[in-house]
Amino acid sequence: MATPQPGYPQPGQDQEHYDANQHEVPDNASPAQGGPPAPAGAGRKKRHYAGQAYDFGAGANSALGGQQQGGGGYPGPPGGGYGQQPQQPGQPAPAYPGPASPAFTAGAPGYGQQPAVVGGYQPPELGYPSHGTPTQQPGMGQVTQGMGNLAMGNQAQPQAPQMQVRPQMNQLYPTDLLNQPLNVSELDLPPPPIILAPNTSVTPSPDANCAPKYVRSTLNAVPTTHSLLKKSRLPFALVIQPYSSLHDHEDPVPVVPDQVIARCRRCRSYINPFVTFLDQGHRWRCNMCNLTNEVPQAFDWDAASQKQLDRWARPELNHAVVEFVAPQEYMVRPPQPLVYLFLFDVSYNSVTNGLLATGARCILESLDRIPNADRRTRLGFMAVDSSLHYFSIPRDDSENGEPSMMVVSDLDEPFLPTPADLLVTLTECRENIENFLGRLQEMFQNTTNAGSCMGSALRAGHKLISPVGGKLTVLTATLPNIGHGKLEMREDKKLLGTSKESSLLQTGNSFYKSFAVECSKNQVSIDMFLFSSQYQDVASLSNLPRYTGGQTYFYPGWNAARSEDAIKFAREFSDYLSAEIGLEAVLRVRATTGLRMSTFYGNFFNRSSDLCAFPAFPRDQGYVVEVAIDESLTKGVVCLQSAVLHTTCNGERRIRVMTLALPTSQILADVYASADQAAITTVFSHKAVERALGSGLEPARDALKAKLIELLHTFRKELAGGNMGGGGLQFPANLRCLPVLFLALMKNIGLRQSAQIPSDMRSAALCQLSTLPLPLLIQFIYPKFYSLHDMPDNAGVPDHETGDIVLPPPINLSSQSLVPYGLYLIDDGQTQFLWVGREAVPQLVEDVFDVPDRTQLKVGKTTLPVLENDFNERVRAVVEKSRDHRSKGVGSIVVPSLYVVREDGEPGMRLWAQSMLVEDRAEQGVSLSQWLGMLREKMSEEGGFLSSFS
Repeated sequence: MATPQPGYPQPGQDQEHYDANQHEVPDNASPAQGGPPAPAGAGRKKRHYAGQAYDFGAGANSALGGQQQGGGGYPGPPGGGYGQQPQQPGQPAPAYPGPASPAFTAGAPGYGQQPAVVGGYQPPELGYPSHGTPTQQPGMGQVTQGMGNLAMGNQAQPQAPQMQVRPQMNQLYPTDLLNQPLNVSELDLPPPPIILAPNTSVTPSPDANCAPKYVRSTLNAVPTTHSLLKKSRLPFALVIQPYSSLHDHEDPVPVVPDQVIARCRRCRSYINPFVTFLDQGHRWRCNMCNLTNEVPQAFDWDAASQKQLDRWARPELNHAVVEFVAPQEYMVRPPQPLVYLFLFDVSYNSVTNGLLATGARCILESLDRIPNADRRTRLGFMAVDSSLHYFSIPRDDSENGEPSMMVVSDLDEPFLPTPADLLVTLTECRENIENFLGRLQEMFQNTTNAGSCMGSALRAGHKLISPVGGKLTVLTATLPNIGHGKLEMREDKKLLGTSKESSLLQTGNSFYKSFAVECSKNQVSIDMFLFSSQYQDVASLSNLPRYTGGQTYFYPGWNAARSEDAIKFAREFSDYLSAEIGLEAVLRVRATTGLRMSTFYGNFFNRSSDLCAFPAFPRDQGYVVEVAIDESLTKGVVCLQSAVLHTTCNGERRIRVMTLALPTSQILADVYASADQAAITTVFSHKAVERALGSGLEPARDALKAKLIELLHTFRKELAGGNMGGGGLQFPANLRCLPVLFLALMKNIGLRQSAQIPSDMRSAALCQLSTLPLPLLIQFIYPKFYSLHDMPDNAGVPDHETGDIVLPPPINLSSQSLVPYGLYLIDDGQTQFLWVGREAVPQLVEDVFDVPDRTQLKVGKTTLPVLENDFNERVRAVVEKSRDHRSKGVGSIVVPSLYVVREDGEPGMRLWAQSMLVEDRAEQGVSLSQWLGMLREKMSEEGGFLSSFS
């Protein structure tokens, strides 16, 4: 039994279960980007490069059936150029093949989009084959007529039975992995549609079911029994991302402000669009446990205006994602204020690389961005070298207006001097905080102290803010080498690439995990910003964010003297300070009777079997929850409801609720046809990280390989009749990217077989593999790859309708995509590479980089110059748009570093960029064709396979 914690309703109270309501944002809600639309070819200067010795006429991907030459790029000799094309007739449409497969169009839904839903029915999305002919699908007229039977006034009417006729499900279309080349555009397709029967929801709202940018299920048709799920070998799990932006105004969610919260008396689920109203609307039946509940008297009454409300306009009946303003009974204490305690490393490393000065200046310049609408936000500052340094900051109206420093050298049991002035209110002490931050660098500029008692400082910081709770933000460039949590230099290059490497990925001191758990109990969250150019033991320090709902941000080789480094950190840290995080939060997921949440993955502390605790709830992370089927499912639709109870930065207690409805099926083909390859990859990314930290890297890679073989075997045996399909490798079209995603995951820096990856780099990558929101995770596993020298005319300019910058079509991550005269962008969401071919023409190099010849090109970390030519503007626009996490429907503070790589330049830089080409053979990894061939061989072997992930 978990120990009751302050800030949460205790057992026996009505609010013992916490949930949060969800709301789907319209697809057109995000602001247009990139300025006013402009004609694709307006004002474009056509450059001709006479005398150049290269023939570019076929474009970079001519051999691949890719981009064809167009008329608006940079034509070279006779009609060639680094040109572009409006259409790509040689490139297969990124739709899943099959009979009567609808053509993929530019308007196909992307991440976070859902097709229109009328009465709960969702037609198949573009890019997915529909089951049967259009006449077999319920038409709009039929659905509208069905909804006409549901009274939409103040008087609720009983609904028709939810499942009169089983709806047509997604059709299963086998595809041959060996004989049909991978089209990377399929990675951007939305998940298979969720097909519900008409009138499944109580209102015809298009937002009645949860958008995939908030919650994605690995299976959009749920097996009715545990045995069928086990037979499929597919995982059943939810990928949950409660927030899709750092700030509320970027992703507004409907709020129920009247504090009337209808919940089931038995299972504590929140009322949602999939309940049923009975007895003339006076009662409602829970869609989770079937219990009949009374409708609250105030449900149809507006207390503010003293008027009758239209029940059917209530947000919680129209939106799957909503937020409730929680009433007093959801609090045990007043809502917590936002508290930041900054721990500055002031040792020699931190001062000489500019971290102290840059960090202090960034906080100073970001004070207006720190959420403080309720004027209760509190800040505190500590410094650490071989001693602890406390800073007392008086109120602005105080007589002794100067901040002062107190040094404590007792590291075992440090005391708190004058605690009243150590944690101060931003509004009341603004001038003195500014004064202190302006002087902080001067206090330590001549230090020679190389010690760091960071563990003792963390204990002291915890003691300071634990009565209230809040964020411990650590900026350090030194390995903790004194006092509590002391760490040793463990890096041993002889172990890299061996079975013993896993010891370097585990914590070097048990202090960090036990202390993190203690912090979680007292509502203290920790974020680590690590900047060392030497070994810093990321594996140990990352335990602090892992169990407190925080994050580890790693800046290897960082130095403020390099402007790119300073600007990157300043932008990220400023966004970090501005994020509207939640406080003293808990997450719980409920589901229809027969389903149970079994395993949770992500950065939090599992306080009880189904309750995840977050001292601070971040805006830029995703979570995975595995679902078990304990009892046979008898209903045609099951619902899963995720709820986050939290305190906002503005001191308001809120509950964000997200309700997802999924159809059930007894047919294995339906389950496979509705499987979501991106969500499945996300689940196994988390599982692989857990396996790597527990058993080692090789067992993690072996488990991924075994799982894929198991799925291929199951599909062949159960759904393809044991037929090898004429020597091919058969798999469902909607899972066609799974083999390449698993291969790319095994080649990711976190899991790759290599003796060249420092353990800090690997540990930081494992942190990302277990926290990134789904769209960024898929890009981190399989990076985006764009050909820039021949990009289409409309690439790099605003779209006519949306105003968003248009990106070139993505290409396969293979060296076969490269031509020697090309310019390419490789972007994994954390790092960007501009690849300059060894035969790039001087005019291209001059237009983009402002140097006359590629041999004079500065390689490495850089910033593109701003030049007055069309191609430079378009390349910069593509680079910036590729960084735009908002367009992907996620919150993120990360600004990828940009590196210029010459094909004939520095070998280390070139090999780093080439390691992103995951379809190639490199080091000890196989190419995609070898990988598929190996899978084909395994498939031809007799005998069963059982993944260790099962």
